[in-house]
Amino acid sequence: MAEQVKDENTHNDKNKLIIIVGGVILAVVVIAVAVLLMSKDGKAEKVAKAPEAKSEKKGEGGEKGTSSTVYPLDPFIVNIYDGQEIRYLKIKVEFEMAGPEVKPEIDARQSALRDAILVLLTTKTMREVQDLQGKNQLRDEILATTGKILSVGRVTKVYFTDFVVQ
Repeated sequence: MAEQVKDENTHNDKNKLIIIVGGVILAVVVIAVAVLLMSKDGKAEKVAKAPEAKSEKKGEGGEKGTSSTVYPLDPFIVNIYDGQEIRYLKIKVEFEMAGPEVKPEIDARQSALRDAILVLLTTKTMREVQDLQGKNQLRDEILATTGKILSVGRVTKVYFTDFVVQ
């Protein structure tokens, strides 16, 4: 019986040792992951800030070296006339800006931009927007409209990322 108690004590000591070693290994892994994540966050911020600085420098140099940024607008849903019936046009527009300095102006003038685009879209018929030429003309008209509303910056291109007629 004394031998059985001695075996139990040895077994308990082994379990305690395994638990302690497991705890130490777990602590080391947690610390290593935390250090790794912190170092990646620091690097990511530096990398994210570096291209911004470069794009600002390029923007000062003139049109040829400017970098562009895309600004998405919320989707537009309007009624258009088909000739026989009213249809719905759902369109999602994104602006390519001449530089990041245009974004604050678009933010400030977004209501005026959306209003002007909505008015423009409601003047269109199904026939005018169904083919490629009509879509390209609509792009040009939206671009011209934004040029009239924005005073500081400018939009260089208009993209349709969603265009549905139902």
